[in-house]
Amino acid sequence: MNRILSLLVMVLLAACSQQDDNVIRIGAAGPMTGDQSKMGIDLRNGVELAVAEWNDKGGLLGEKIVLFPGDDQADPKQAVSVANKFVNQKVHAVVGHWNSNCSINASTYYHAANIVAISPASTNPRLTKQGFKNIFRVCGTDDQQGGVAADFILKRLKPKRVAVIHDKTTYGQGLADYFKKSIEGKVEVVFYDGIQTRDPDYKAILTAIKQKKPEVYFFGGVYPEAGRLVRQAKEVGMRIPMITGDGVYDPTFIGIAGKAAEGTYVTFGKDPSGLPTSKSFNEKYTRKYGAPGPYSIYAYDAANIILTAIGQTGSTDGTKVAEFISKNTFHGAFGETSFDKNGDVSKAPYVMWQVRDGKFVEVQ
Repeated sequence: MNRILSLLVMVLLAACSQQDDNVIRIGAAGPMTGDQSKMGIDLRNGVELAVAEWNDKGGLLGEKIVLFPGDDQADPKQAVSVANKFVNQKVHAVVGHWNSNCSINASTYYHAANIVAISPASTNPRLTKQGFKNIFRVCGTDDQQGGVAADFILKRLKPKRVAVIHDKTTYGQGLADYFKKSIEGKVEVVFYDGIQTRDPDYKAILTAIKQKKPEVYFFGGVYPEAGRLVRQAKEVGMRIPMITGDGVYDPTFIGIAGKAAEGTYVTFGKDPSGLPTSKSFNEKYTRKYGAPGPYSIYAYDAANIILTAIGQTGSTDGTKVAEFISKNTFHGAFGETSFDKNGDVSKAPYVMWQVRDGKFVEVQ
């Protein structure tokens, strides 16, 4: 009897294992906890919505799609742990990561395991210049938005003296450097330095900037630090606008900074809410999660690109899926998306936004 019972248990375990194998595994990686968790959760929700829609229509290749979230805590070392976890879980493709340094570190492992990864938010150019055919992004790059920010202040604000600071991360310093490169020789860069992320007090560096008498200052970094910077800038008597990038485009920045956020300029993509293609996404997302975050729609489109490629190729093989993605145009909530030879989007229009009356308003 014991032998029969043991055999039965083994058969059941094998059946469960086989059943678990008969699914399409999609990873969603980003900072799900910590001070940047808003962005990671927005990312995960966008992917989750896409997966739910496909499962409601019967799944993919006759199988159910299962979402595997991965919390990298905005830490590149933790991103490697998440990537290794996904490899061990035999995840077929990944939407992520959010932070550039996390995406770059994890991409080596996805490349080695032949797992397609599409970042909805990582803008550092180095990500797609590694020669990895299975790594893509659906957002723009820092050299693009750094140039847009520089062009805007040169033509609209016309300063003679500019300060530049960054958060020492791959994203923040990279963006600041591209901005600085775009304005050098046209205005005087009177200050350039980095700050420590998660530092509660930036008054010393802000006082040093104030003494250089710039007319604007650029910050390369993310919204928690940006919020503290503009608030404390006002406290030390700096009455000049901050110019910054897409990592600050979120209502959380305004919540941290309060009234000090007023007048801040931010580069980000165009507002998708008025696009006919985004209507269904906005309605479904809002019903399920509340208002979409800045990168929710990017994550949603990235997931749909992956799932469409798997469906059209009839395969979860990373090489086949990546090749299909690289050669085709996809019609998503944000409109048409196609990729160049590096895995970057063919069109990535950045525009300038400004905080006015507690909201982001498109100004260019």
